Amino acid sequence: MRLRKRNKVIPGFGLSMGVTISMLSLVVLIPLVSVFINLAGISFADFWKIVTDSQLVAAYKVSLTSAFIAACVNGVFGVLLAWVLTRYEFPGKRILDGFIELPFALPTAVAGIALTTLYSDKGWFGSVFAKIGIKVSYTRIGITIAMIFIGIPFVVRAIQPVLEKLDGSYEEAAEILGASRSRTFFKVIFPEILPAALTGFGLAFARCIGEYGSVVFIAGNIPWKTQIVPLMIMSKLEQFNYTAATSIALVMIVFSFVILFTINIIQSRVAKRAGGK
Repeated sequence: MRLRKRNKVIPGFGLSMGVTISMLSLVVLIPLVSVFINLAGISFADFWKIVTDSQLVAAYKVSLTSAFIAACVNGVFGVLLAWVLTRYEFPGKRILDGFIELPFALPTAVAGIALTTLYSDKGWFGSVFAKIGIKVSYTRIGITIAMIFIGIPFVVRAIQPVLEKLDGSYEEAAEILGASRSRTFFKVIFPEILPAALTGFGLAFARCIGEYGSVVFIAGNIPWKTQIVPLMIMSKLEQFNYTAATSIALVMIVFSFVILFTINIIQSRVAKRAGGK
């Protein structure tokens, strides 16, 4: 009788699990498997020749380095933004909190055009940098800025719930024991938010690598300099070279999977260490 009651804790478990697996298959698994099926007709030598093309390798470097730098910047400023939104009360707090999700709602093409206009040599921000000899638009700096824009919500929204649930008594105890503010943060608060920060970092990194709309305008698409991998995929599709486009897409899938898998391993180890303490 007890086993039967335990099995009925979640009503309709079989149906809900079936719907979940079906949706996961339709939205995620089947599209991913189709990539492998489409490449079944080419040899490994042909695949390797496509994905190691010199122009494509340069695009890998641009996308990965820019995405990594953007994710690191988002990791730092995402913590600061989450801290301000959870620990302080000020006029316009709700408006600022809503602006954090603007990159999710704003069409990526609109964001790309706006950033390109602002950071061009004659734009509001770009003209200031141009006076000191720094060119932003159509450089890797502009690509990184666009990636920071689309990646910051992932970090803030991952850390914000943790800070809201964090018990303030630990901070008070550290203060009573004579710990400085910086020591309290790095010894008490930071270990608690680190797993969430790593999650946000990984999501932002993976999203930045695959971002197209908000980056392609400000990148300038200069071969071997500012071309990004999603642009290479689009160019292959426009040439009706579906095999090459699918091959590059497979590489991007592997990149994203490795990044998220690595971040999850690090996150679980950090959480175990924090729990052990």
